Amino acid sequence: MKEDIVRVAKAIDFAARAHAPQRRKGEAEEPYVNHLAEVALLVAEATQGADANLVIAAYLHDTIEDQEVKHETLTAEFGRDVADLVREVTDDKALPKAERKRLQIEHARSASLRAKHLKLADKISNLNSILASPPADWSAERKREYFEWAAKVVAGCRNVNPWLEARFDAAYARRADLG
Repeated sequence: MKEDIVRVAKAIDFAARAHAPQRRKGEAEEPYVNHLAEVALLVAEATQGADANLVIAAYLHDTIEDQEVKHETLTAEFGRDVADLVREVTDDKALPKAERKRLQIEHARSASLRAKHLKLADKISNLNSILASPPADWSAERKREYFEWAAKVVAGCRNVNPWLEARFDAAYARRADLG
């Protein structure tokens, strides 16, 4: 247990340093680490703290995709299980955005149960962020399109964790607030 606390703290530090210059797209431009913390909290609560590696992966889930951290680096720092979870939820930025979005929908169905937890938590956080502080240049239509796309991704993650699904559904139900 003590080792898990140290490993989680190490992941928080690693993620905060890796994403230090990054901000959320919303009007508030909050530090990106806030998103990582929300995703980690969601998976920790959803699993009642039973899976430290999943919480660690939640903090690190965007390091390969957004900060070009290597899978090998994550393996060396946090172990293969964490690194593989992060890689499983990582988009290939070499692909066009539309293709990445299509692949997220497709891959969600075949993802591991733990990766589905991460995907659910990530989409919940993103919807919450759009509701609380939407990007200034996003029209109401673009926000609604994001919500609809997120629902398609989450459809492939259903029947994994009712608690997370209920939180997604609650955020999704607020799409009428988008204007």
